[in-house]
Amino acid sequence: MFRPFLALAALCLVAAAAPAQRRATDWSATARPLPTGGYLVGDPAARVKLIEYASYTCSHCAEFAVASKPVLKGAMIRSGSTSLELRHLIRDAFDLTAVVVARCAGPAGFSRTSDAIFAGQNDWLPRGAAYDQANTARPQGQPMQARLRALADGSGLAAIGRANGVTDARLAACFADRAAIDRMIAASEARPAEVRATPTFFLGGRQTPAADWAQLQPLLRAAGAK
Repeated sequence: MFRPFLALAALCLVAAAAPAQRRATDWSATARPLPTGGYLVGDPAARVKLIEYASYTCSHCAEFAVASKPVLKGAMIRSGSTSLELRHLIRDAFDLTAVVVARCAGPAGFSRTSDAIFAGQNDWLPRGAAYDQANTARPQGQPMQARLRALADGSGLAAIGRANGVTDARLAACFADRAAIDRMIAASEARPAEVRATPTFFLGGRQTPAADWAQLQPLLRAAGAK
């Protein structure tokens, strides 16, 4: 005689759990590479779609990453209302090395590794410059991949990767993949002509005048970011 009651109770529990399950989805932990060469962080079906052209050696990009993280990734992207596609603008060997390390973390680690690279810019970039200056007499004909890997070790970028779950074997494979590195460079060179500086933001497919988080946040709110 208790079976119908138990079945109804179980049904109610399932129905109650479903909304909670949806609320528990953390879209900021979801990332994937795109054919554009960028990396999408967040729900691919998000209503508000933000594209950022950024350089890992750009101080303004680092400032934006640090200032925006609590709200942009901690709330807007996390909730599923907003997605961020980070497109790399590669300016030099330091940028390229950082891009390889960030992308080497894969979908599960790209977002946090990218954040760590930006957050540590004041440390690894001077170290990298000092290492590069001290090693100007490199053997002629050394493969580009070997030079980049050495720069990753000398600057501390490889250590940032390892701190975020990238193994030495994985780093070695990423820096040995010349075809993948060439695709990263080609994607950077294919950027729109109007992208002349970093960071540059596109919201809903249109370039915005925003140059920092204080300017961009109200535009995101107006577009529906929560």
